[in-house]
Amino acid sequence: MENYKKEFIDFMVGCGVLKFGSFTLKSGRQSPFFMNAGGYVSGGQLARLGKYYAQAVHQNFGDDIDVFFGPAYKGIPLAVATAIAYSELYGKEIKYCCDRKEEKDHGADKGAILGHKIQDGERVLIIEDVTTSGKSIEEVYPKIRAMESTAGAIKIIGEIVSLDREERAPDSQKSALEAITEKYGFPARAIVSMTDVMTALYSEGDKKIITDEIKKELDVYYAQWGAQRP
Repeated sequence: MENYKKEFIDFMVGCGVLKFGSFTLKSGRQSPFFMNAGGYVSGGQLARLGKYYAQAVHQNFGDDIDVFFGPAYKGIPLAVATAIAYSELYGKEIKYCCDRKEEKDHGADKGAILGHKIQDGERVLIIEDVTTSGKSIEEVYPKIRAMESTAGAIKIIGEIVSLDREERAPDSQKSALEAITEKYGFPARAIVSMTDVMTALYSEGDKKIITDEIKKELDVYYAQWGAQRP
């Protein structure tokens, strides 16, 4: 496992973003862990977060990217932080773009989009925190397509999230990221997966965060909800 991935896992835990216990998800599932990107609240945390995203983007997608699209609301600081970090780490200027939940009807920047207005021919990467069902992409995808003059004029090259939960998407045996790739035709990746997390904090860790008891709960959870392996 790359060092930045190990550092990112410790970072999530240290910021209280990744927690273990008993949590009820939006889907109604009882989960032994929970990730909330809203837990990044300081400038220093966002600066580090942007660098982890930038490293993962660079590794998975390379530098041929024009725009980071961050879905409202949590995706907005993620896109901004990643754009800043990418400039610092790799010397590449990548614009950011976000949607508004409610369209603005006045001013020079009125409309449904905040930041750069995506143009035909530009290559766009979607940046999110985490996805369990893939539902958010159903809202984001048509908003990006609405900005192009002809079908396919804007190239969506992929999506990246913080954590691949590696559990089944609704009505599927595949993970949400795999289901997104299959449905939309672009790769969906994560900085780290739950397999990485369990390796770092349990198999190769000190078992202080993921104890033997929590590991048993995770095993039971994934036996029921885990995505089918290829």
